[in-house]
Amino acid sequence: METILAARSFSSLVNLKSSLQQQQQHPRSYSLTLPNCCNLKKDSVFQSFSSLPTKPNWLSHVHHGLAALAISLALNFTPVLASGPAFASEFDVLNDGPPKESYVVDDAGVLSRVTRSDLKKLLSDLEYRKKIRINFVTVRKLTSKADAFEYADQVLERWYPTLEEGNNKGIVVLVTSQKEGAVTGGPEFIKAVGDTVLDAVVSQNLPVLATEEKYNEATLSSAKRLAAAIDGLPDPGGPQPKENKRESNFKTKEETAEKRDQFTVVVGGLLVIAFVVPMAQYYAYVSKK
Repeated sequence: METILAARSFSSLVNLKSSLQQQQQHPRSYSLTLPNCCNLKKDSVFQSFSSLPTKPNWLSHVHHGLAALAISLALNFTPVLASGPAFASEFDVLNDGPPKESYVVDDAGVLSRVTRSDLKKLLSDLEYRKKIRINFVTVRKLTSKADAFEYADQVLERWYPTLEEGNNKGIVVLVTSQKEGAVTGGPEFIKAVGDTVLDAVVSQNLPVLATEEKYNEATLSSAKRLAAAIDGLPDPGGPQPKENKRESNFKTKEETAEKRDQFTVVVGGLLVIAFVVPMAQYYAYVSKK
């Protein structure tokens, strides 16, 4: 019995060894068999890959997002330019014509609401009683004309091109940057006001108060002065220009002479001390010996 089992065991071992040798001689292939279509040329392969849809680039999305954010911030934080006569230019003042609901074109934006209301009451009453209309114009600076007088004449000619339209009209211009003003008008307006008051308004009310940046007082006081002249009332007057006396940094002749005498005394005393003291010390030293 043992002989039979041993023989079977031996035969099984021989069979196992022979099968292992066969597997080593003929190993299994795990390589994938590629189809014939893969034996294509490189150009066709590259063409096929180029035709495939590409993945979206994340950098392009970032760029688009940043651009949209910049546009949004620009729209939100950029100040909106206000329109209207208060923010018009000197050329817009000419083209827009005279104000219809008021008597002020505040291009410089320096007049308060109270001042505009007071001017409207005063000038509307004057126009109703005397048939003379006065318009006030404020501008920051002038680029088309040399001074306020030329610009005032230009406004009068543009707003009232005919003599009939501008006969009883007056124009008062105040230039805030140059601290000056001008008054002009038609023949009837000039006659009603008079040259004296016209010169006084131009030399006192407008420039003096504009120099102090009191633009509301400059326009309102000018309007009251012109209205008083048209009504034949006493002239209320205007502010007087202040004389700015500059102190000289140079000393007078008397002060210079006084300082020179003091300097001579001091220098002379120092020279005496410089010579006398060493000599006295030397004399004392020699006398001891």
